[in-house]
Amino acid sequence: MSSSGAGCDCEGLYRQLLDAMINANRARAAEVVESALAGGIPPAEVITHILDPAIVELGTRWEGESISLAQNFIASKIAEDALLRCLPDREDPDCRKGVAVIGNIEDDFHSLGRRTVGLFLGAAGWQVVDLGNDVPAEQFLEKALEVGARVIGVSAMMQTTAINIKKLRELIDREGERDRIKLAVGGAVFNWRPELVTEVGGDGTTRNAIGADQLFTALQEQALARELSS
Repeated sequence: MSSSGAGCDCEGLYRQLLDAMINANRARAAEVVESALAGGIPPAEVITHILDPAIVELGTRWEGESISLAQNFIASKIAEDALLRCLPDREDPDCRKGVAVIGNIEDDFHSLGRRTVGLFLGAAGWQVVDLGNDVPAEQFLEKALEVGARVIGVSAMMQTTAINIKKLRELIDREGERDRIKLAVGGAVFNWRPELVTEVGGDGTTRNAIGADQLFTALQEQALARELSS
């Protein structure tokens, strides 16, 4: 991990933030983020080089059962605080880019990544419909059709739950909505195993929430273009 902005040590700040998150020290976490911003690191780089690695490490420790449910819950809240501090100001709420339906796939309960994506999309001008955790394929598609969403964003932390995304891919195809509704997939497992995007039938992914707006915009444009050409 490289340093960034006015000679600040992103590696050191990342470790300080991770320690604060694991130890439920909300005030210390806020100090770390403020220190990074005051040191000249742009908010996007704070997210990419300090917050995102901490979130990924939390997920790894959660999967390896080295942190408790309570620790994970509090750490997630602290991470959300840090993210909100770094987010750009929200755009005009009357100027919407489209509707995005997001949620964690069936049997997946690791909500931090999904909530992060939702915050970024909302700040970028999307109307976000967040279905929460443990969402069956049928509910994703039903809601997307109901609200007119052209993109469904599905999150999964581990490979064992990511495989359930195949059910949604098959349902979208079976109902004849493949061209009209695109499937964005995300979560730590897709960073570790990029080939899994194709295996589960995703139309695209992004390493972290910073790229969510660009990904959802591109997928929505694909869906609209296919509709116009049909």
